[in-house]
Amino acid sequence: MSRALHQLSLTEVAEAIRRKKVSSVEVTQACIEQAQRVQPKINCFIALEAEQALKAARKADQAVRKRGAKTGPLHGVPLAHKDMYYRAGKVSTCGSKILRDYRPKVTATVVERLEAAGAIWLGNLNMSEFAANPTGHNDHWGHCRNPWNPDHITGGSSSGSGAVVAARACYGSLGSDTGGSVRLPAAACGVVGLKSTHGLVSRYGLLLRSWSQDTVGPLTRTVRDCARITRVIAGADPRDPSCATFAVPDYERGLTGKLKGLKIGLPANHYYEGLTPDVAQAMKQSHAVFRSLGARVIELPVPDPARMFLLSNIVSISEASVIHRKWMRERPQDYSLYVRSRIEPGYHVPATTYLEALNLRAHYLAEFISGVYDKVDLLHTPVMTMPAPTIAETEPKGSGAVAEIVGRITRNTRPTNYLGLPALSVPAGLSGKGLPVAFQLMGRPFSEALLFRAADAYQRHTDWHTRIPHL
Repeated sequence: MSRALHQLSLTEVAEAIRRKKVSSVEVTQACIEQAQRVQPKINCFIALEAEQALKAARKADQAVRKRGAKTGPLHGVPLAHKDMYYRAGKVSTCGSKILRDYRPKVTATVVERLEAAGAIWLGNLNMSEFAANPTGHNDHWGHCRNPWNPDHITGGSSSGSGAVVAARACYGSLGSDTGGSVRLPAAACGVVGLKSTHGLVSRYGLLLRSWSQDTVGPLTRTVRDCARITRVIAGADPRDPSCATFAVPDYERGLTGKLKGLKIGLPANHYYEGLTPDVAQAMKQSHAVFRSLGARVIELPVPDPARMFLLSNIVSISEASVIHRKWMRERPQDYSLYVRSRIEPGYHVPATTYLEALNLRAHYLAEFISGVYDKVDLLHTPVMTMPAPTIAETEPKGSGAVAEIVGRITRNTRPTNYLGLPALSVPAGLSGKGLPVAFQLMGRPFSEALLFRAADAYQRHTDWHTRIPHL
């Protein structure tokens, strides 16, 4: 092969294993060696399970050699995940000091589905403590660092997921998204990241931050990779009553490359305000690509995202304060300033305010669908208004600074969580300082197939997703 094994995409390496062109052991060893090389520089792993991964790879290779054996769509492919997905009897820290030695008794549904599809668990990834920080900072396990420039943030809270995929140390990763926690690290690290529709993917077996807004989604090198993992993990789960029960589409089959007549909306308010020149230029270039593929790119006003941002935050801090009430009472000193400052305000939100924020969601969703998706098929916005800032720039100088930092980074991502809509982050360029820039495509509920089709068509005519940081 012309490229090193660890530089192939997930679908490429899965096909190579299926055709016996490479072994799972070779692929896994390549990822382990890359992980060991980059870990001292970017701190993406909390635990690298090299021996267990190689043992699983040997079993995967034995299965491939058996005549007539059926293998899954991820057979023999090493993946690593945000350290909040439970495996019975295995430590899951959620990036915290409090759960440093916690061993759950259950296994997450999505982990079971990945294993059934043949995926190999390579390790547990760094993350923002309790998934409560959009920068990727972690005072307990050390900050995860951006592979494009280790002085800069990865975005969070799925920090290790964005970094490890960008650094080519594994082929994909599961993150979670409550206010941008998949899309922000995907954008900052130059990879693809899906914030799924609320209810598409089971959340059974992971520690939640906000039960009415948390979603599970993959971070991958390509849109096709993301589509494959999403099909594996999506679908009804009796252990998570919030899951939808319809049949999951074959997302890969829908990647036709055809966009003629597709209407893509550009919000005239909020999302495109305050962009740095690098981001503004990358957005214009992406608009031109979509037009060249036959899509109609239309500017239109959207219902006030700033209001949805505020309501989302009310819901998030209220639900987080309930989830953490025991530990906040008994072990407040074991939280970082950043996370404690994100939880404490929830204890001062009146129940009536929280319930009103929940009740208004249906109104705003209906308004958004009629005002936007009755006119266009998708929305296109920047994920962040600027390339990833430095770690030093996002270190809070006090609890009052936390809200400002969070608001600045998540202003374009949080409204989608409040509405429960899907959004896909796609690499769209590099800044003058060599840092990734990304847009997100946003759609109606359960329109992931359309998001994948549009983004895949874009990637067929651009090469930003193939760029690799030089660590």
